[in-house]
Amino acid sequence: MKAIRRLHVRAVLPSALAPLSDLALNLRWSWHPPTLDLFRSIDPARWDKVQHDPGAMLSSLSPQDIDRLRGDADFVASVERAAAGLHTYLTEPRWYQQQSGESADGPLPESIGYFSPEFGIAAALPQYSGGLGILAGDHLKAASDLGVPITGVGLFYKSGYFRQRLNAEGWQQESYPLLDPDDLPLSMLREDDDTPVVIELAMPGGGRLQAHVWRAQVGRVTLLLLDSEVETNDPARRELTNRLYGGGGDQRLEQEMLLGIGGVRAVRAWSRLSGAPEPDVFHTNEGHAGFLGIERISELSTRHGLSFGEAQRAVRAGTVFTTHTPVPAGIDRFGADTIRSHFGGACELPGVPLGELLSLGAETYEGGAEGIFNMAVMGMRLAQRANGVSVLHGEVSRGMFAGLWPGFDRAEVPIGSITNGVHAGTWVDRLVIDLAVRHLGADALRSGEVWSRVGEVPAAELWATKRELREQLVADARARLRKSMKRRGSSPAELGWVEDVLDPDALTIGFARRGATYKRLTLMLRDPERLKRILLDPDRPVQLLIAGKSHPADDTGKALIQDMVRFTDDPEVRRRIVFLPNYDIAMAQRLYPGCDVWLNNPLRPFEACGTSGMKAALNGALNLSIMDGWWDEWFDGQNGWAIPTADGVEDAERRDDLDAAALYDLLESSVVPTFYDRDAAGIPTRWVEMVQHTLGTLGPKVLADRMVQDYTKALYVPAARAGWAVRDADYAGARDLAGYVARVQAHWPHVRIDHVEAEGVGDTPQMGDTVQVHAYLALGELQPADVRAQMIFGRARASDELTDTEVFELTHAESYEGGRHRFTGDLKLARTGSLGWTVRVLPTHERLTGVAELGLIAHP
Repeated sequence: MKAIRRLHVRAVLPSALAPLSDLALNLRWSWHPPTLDLFRSIDPARWDKVQHDPGAMLSSLSPQDIDRLRGDADFVASVERAAAGLHTYLTEPRWYQQQSGESADGPLPESIGYFSPEFGIAAALPQYSGGLGILAGDHLKAASDLGVPITGVGLFYKSGYFRQRLNAEGWQQESYPLLDPDDLPLSMLREDDDTPVVIELAMPGGGRLQAHVWRAQVGRVTLLLLDSEVETNDPARRELTNRLYGGGGDQRLEQEMLLGIGGVRAVRAWSRLSGAPEPDVFHTNEGHAGFLGIERISELSTRHGLSFGEAQRAVRAGTVFTTHTPVPAGIDRFGADTIRSHFGGACELPGVPLGELLSLGAETYEGGAEGIFNMAVMGMRLAQRANGVSVLHGEVSRGMFAGLWPGFDRAEVPIGSITNGVHAGTWVDRLVIDLAVRHLGADALRSGEVWSRVGEVPAAELWATKRELREQLVADARARLRKSMKRRGSSPAELGWVEDVLDPDALTIGFARRGATYKRLTLMLRDPERLKRILLDPDRPVQLLIAGKSHPADDTGKALIQDMVRFTDDPEVRRRIVFLPNYDIAMAQRLYPGCDVWLNNPLRPFEACGTSGMKAALNGALNLSIMDGWWDEWFDGQNGWAIPTADGVEDAERRDDLDAAALYDLLESSVVPTFYDRDAAGIPTRWVEMVQHTLGTLGPKVLADRMVQDYTKALYVPAARAGWAVRDADYAGARDLAGYVARVQAHWPHVRIDHVEAEGVGDTPQMGDTVQVHAYLALGELQPADVRAQMIFGRARASDELTDTEVFELTHAESYEGGRHRFTGDLKLARTGSLGWTVRVLPTHERLTGVAELGLIAHP
């Protein structure tokens, strides 16, 4: 029999225990060991049963439990200390507040809106699928620790992503357990009269989409999640937020409309009800949230009377866009007709004409498709600042999106990079933290001094801790494997071998990634017999733990998983290699610390960043990776190994064979011998030296604290100040900039370089000579102050292409009839060799951020 209605009855806590509710609702517990210890102390056995979820722990309390705890003076005192500690954490000045006090060049933003389609905060709140969500969760946690005033905005998925299990043949199967928000660390956003806040969007055919808003508290950061499970919605729209990445076509578009448009409206409601400042900056984490810019244009048009162009300039100034994909296939694209049906007619947002909207997402560049609306392209056009998530990914992104800035060298495409980081409090194991505190002190841990002093930790104790971590992982892996095999049809009597799976003293390699083809899950299987020899070496055994999910619609990825599972099922090797289904936060928190080596072998350069290797490194693992993502940036020859790649080999099969052979070679010749080369005390001294070097050099770099500080300094603060500059005096700056842009765009076709002259160049120019350059420009209706003329000087190749260039500004010298002008500059020859120069003309305005922002350029 099924219930027709569910109720969630919470325990009523007496005043002495009441702070437990606040401690359970604030997700700071997910990275705060003392709070976890407090809840564990209630009942350690029950704590394991509720999977270390404080909310579930409180829900399990009986009246007798409550009476027992209320009468325990030590426990009540612990609750009081924990509550006081949380209050201090939430209110004391932190890094950002110190910056505000020390800033000499102006105020800092009071609030930043951070929009993402998924957030991986804790296993107790499964609202993530993979790296994008985990990154977003780490971003919020680091912002909380630093005091950066971020408000997160996402969607609440009633079924989350999916739970992965394997059938008897090793094929991935998906299940979607329903999540009850009342069972989660969430509270509904309500109006002053206690009715739920309702966010509403117009839909095609006169329909409406309504959503409620759930609030999660992530330390100091508020996270708002919109939920379409509202009784007034029709059945299809009630299911809109049922699954993360669960649909296509109209459903996917409407999810993204709810995230972007509805998300802005949810932030406004939150500010109205809580008194929280309105965001000064809006950060679009990937293109899924790009419609937030459209809603803000509509707001400015209706509330301040701005034209579309004026509102677009104001929105761009305060918007940051982060791209996470290195491949066009990773970008959401919709047919123009689908956009018309959702944004035209009665659905048209006030102040956002359909034609203007379509132009924002149009692929109007070489290689683009007509009739397509590209979410990333819209994101770029609505953000004055954009970035990739590693240095290499920034380069790849500039190539991917170069068509939006024709005529500019790739290096000048206005997409920068901020390399991702990971939240140490979430991902560093307690055993590692305890080791650091024991030898270096808690103050060194808090200050970050721990990284420079890691060499003070005795090698023997570091090595012993790594064994404990391996032992911890082995126990967890055996339990997961036994559960998986039972689900695949094995009886308990058949599973005695599981007790011997893995060895806490063997070299342990981890590989856990999405099942996307480019991540090459099965590269290690290219030569199965050679892999078996490596795994089964009687003197120097190696063991592999594999995990990862494939998108439910990706049968190719599922087939790769099946190939791997079938290999791990082989009785010959199954004690040395296991596939663990349902890769999630809880598994990862055991997997990363327990591994000695983290393996990553994607097709270069398709790994945008790859933060799992960072998490492993923080726990004393060495990376074994293709030079891609963050590893391309920070591999130094001593913190792990770089797998050589067969770049340029067009035959995919041969390329994979070569890359796999390089992987095997590294394992056999370097990784395995280094791990097993022990001193008289049984310690692999060279290995431990590499671990210490990794912790000392990579530790400060891979932290999410560093990442959020970089975002704050390089993007959030400049975006806020640019937004204020165009907003002041009733958006006078936006009106002025929009007028300039419209005028320049209208007249740019008439801008040309008529002639360039050089004086002072003899037959044999010598270093130290001065060359005077004169550029004669036709500007049409534009004035000299509207443009900047530049000479580009550098080494000239045989093709006349300039490299190693320098830029020299030319100044206006003289005007002539017919809109013609002379610009002049002096160049002192300070280099020798084959040199050359050219001249270009660009728009210029005090509120443009760079030479390429408008995508306008004139060459000879």
